[in-house]
Amino acid sequence: MLEKLTHQEEEAMQAVWRKGEGNIKSFLEFLDEEIPYTTLASTIKNLEKKGYLESRLFGNAYLYKPAITEEEYKKKFMSGFVKEYFENSYKELVNFFVEQKKLSPKELKEIVEMIEGRK
Repeated sequence: MLEKLTHQEEEAMQAVWRKGEGNIKSFLEFLDEEIPYTTLASTIKNLEKKGYLESRLFGNAYLYKPAITEEEYKKKFMSGFVKEYFENSYKELVNFFVEQKKLSPKELKEIVEMIEGRK
């Protein structure tokens, strides 16, 4: 089972998913925020230990690639999030956003149409 990622690890994974396979230096340009090379290198090593990345030696440098797709991660993360914060109810999750005025009636209608379209 994969461990939950820290914010920094999620940022690094986003860069890896955007880039695909590459070395640490190549991931730097795909980050949303600038972080030092050494910090990214340490984060990448942790992600490999946690099973999120695979590596291979290419010449004298390591190349890293995702061991899990972004879609798989989102599915796993959202399931845990809904279970932890919304009593495992997606209805409660939607209700929360409606109450917080983060979801308009128009958006809610679009969600219902999306659901009905998948029948």
